[in-house]
Amino acid sequence: MRLPLVSRAAAAVTLTLALGGGPTPAAASGPGPGPGTEAGPEAGTGARVARRVPEARGAEVVAARAWARGLEFRACPAVERLPAPVRCALLRVPLDYARPDGPQITLTVSRVPATGRRQGALVHNPGGPGASGMYFPLVAELPEWRRVAAAYDLVGYAPRGVGRSAPLSCAGPATAGPEVPGLPPDGPSAAHKRQRIAAARAYAAGCARRAGPALPYYTTPNNARDLYVLRAALGEPRLNFFGASYGTYFGAVYATLYPRHVRRMVFDSAVDPDPARIWYGANLAQSEAFERRWYDFRAWVARHHSTYRLGATPAAVQARWDEVRHEVSRRPAAGRVGTAELHSAYLRAAYYDEVWPERAAALTAFLDGDPAPLVALAAPDPEAAAERENAVAVYTTVLCNDAPWPADFGVWDRDHTELDRRAPFATWANGWLNLPCAYWPVTDRQTPVDVGPRAGGLPPTLIAAAERDAATPYRGALELQRRLGPRAALVTERGSGAHGVVGGRNACVDRHVERYLLTGRTPGPRAECAPHPEPAPVSLD
Repeated sequence: MRLPLVSRAAAAVTLTLALGGGPTPAAASGPGPGPGTEAGPEAGTGARVARRVPEARGAEVVAARAWARGLEFRACPAVERLPAPVRCALLRVPLDYARPDGPQITLTVSRVPATGRRQGALVHNPGGPGASGMYFPLVAELPEWRRVAAAYDLVGYAPRGVGRSAPLSCAGPATAGPEVPGLPPDGPSAAHKRQRIAAARAYAAGCARRAGPALPYYTTPNNARDLYVLRAALGEPRLNFFGASYGTYFGAVYATLYPRHVRRMVFDSAVDPDPARIWYGANLAQSEAFERRWYDFRAWVARHHSTYRLGATPAAVQARWDEVRHEVSRRPAAGRVGTAELHSAYLRAAYYDEVWPERAAALTAFLDGDPAPLVALAAPDPEAAAERENAVAVYTTVLCNDAPWPADFGVWDRDHTELDRRAPFATWANGWLNLPCAYWPVTDRQTPVDVGPRAGGLPPTLIAAAERDAATPYRGALELQRRLGPRAALVTERGSGAHGVVGGRNACVDRHVERYLLTGRTPGPRAECAPHPEPAPVSLD
């Protein structure tokens, strides 16, 4: 069940931070979207679900219209680079659900129809925020997806702000060359902090200037409402959903707001949905987890010292890494790779262990006097600059809008300085990425949804997680299972840390997911899979 990798641009900011049942039964409210189905205070849930009644009512109006109108799928435009049999459509949704007849935006949608006995449409989101799922129908061509593709229309889409779906921009495409002032190898000085504060203020102001009055409406609750409308436009009484990384979070928000419109949901690499951790606390926890995963990479390199000659212990490998960082801080490799570009390239080693061999080999080559492999891995790609800028803009806007953030840099400085002492690999880089939220120009920010269905609960759902995942630490999977209720199952890949468990790394995990999607059966509350094999060392010689 291998999935194509998310684009390099989107992956770089992903939360730095992705079978044979019967046809779909009708939902309890009838074939259409049904009245009053967004769970909330009027449904007797008190204040636990953070939502606004006008938006809830607006979503019902829009979903009813979408159900009646449907979607018109045609050949995909060339810009999408999606060959037949994938077809594309456009979905109109309101910018502000409190004003369903107000300004509208258009979301792009892609689909390939089921090739066998159809169970419905399976909608995918790869995470971010800022990643597009338009590519998802292409997996229908892969042998691992044959049985799922026979049972489901495979549906991808670009969420609001992403790609051609009312795209967001905050700064314009990045220019070539090392980021200034980069990442000091010895930790941020007072001067560096002042520079980053100024840059964060400027970036937040750029988001406001470019998006204008639309800026506050790019949020997780609106992403969930868009998903609700997409479900209706597809003619599906209940949603089948496969979300990864951030996609698990807004999928869980959807399940909270619309529990009667859930059929099957797979949550791959779950974000911790605890409202107290959205999003400032989640990013601190993530930085700590990145340190553990960075250790895993160094330990693997040390075990293959005979190949890479970078040291026989994780500490020795760290010393060689520090040599490279100091060198590119003084003189960027090929004039293009400074400390920021280096860190971004090696952050992927904390996400995906399949990149470990080429990352290790590039360090060896650099230390041997050949910077070319490192430059090939880390130098900015001008062709991806616009995509990366869009991904960062969506990531920042959604996270900043979703919840209050500390407005006093003293809080950030205290927390990140303390965390940096034990988790230096990603702490400050993560902090600088999110710092615009301290100066965000939207005053009416969301209160995070208290995830978890209320009366009636949910049908069986399936969570898949790696025990040492850094981008979405394992605690999040445990918390999501607790909140989704007794019918939520958790499949754990023990001893592994690659982000994105579903999709070809682990046959055991994929069997559980395929069986669930095709039959609705889960393996019980908890199941465990052995880790997928580590990559074999490959040198550049």
